[in-house]
Amino acid sequence: SAKNYGRAVYECLRGGLDFTKDDENVTSQPFMRWRDRFLCVAEAIYKSQSETGEVKGHYLNTTAGTCEEMLKRAQCAKELGVPIVMHDYLTGGFTANTSLAPYCRDNGLLLHIHRAMHAVIDRQRNHGIHFRVLAKALRMSGGDHLHSGT
Repeated sequence: SAKNYGRAVYECLRGGLDFTKDDENVTSQPFMRWRDRFLCVAEAIYKSQSETGEVKGHYLNTTAGTCEEMLKRAQCAKELGVPIVMHDYLTGGFTANTSLAPYCRDNGLLLHIHRAMHAVIDRQRNHGIHFRVLAKALRMSGGDHLHSGT
């Protein structure tokens, strides 16, 4: 549930982490709708900040089926005062990213880019696009920073 998710975020932030993030698969499932998750996470951020005196944050996943829905989620994050949103730019698409990036820039939001699905594209020897090219394309399309990992 969103309440349990918010509690987990709070425990991580209160326990010493500076930032947490939504998993790339956490968008809006029947058991945890995006708006409920955003509200519970914002509460966790503010509670942990007030208790620790430290700046805390969470990357809210705004990836959605349409650009309009994604922008609605980013607007909600802004209204809640959460300064970082996340977008899966390969599954969401470059056009979605170029729609979200100007909104984030104009509204003081940091745009974290997740690279879910990259292995299908960049790990094949006989086809695909090298990840350095994908990373450059995401920066050119407005992403502020890129999720790195395996």
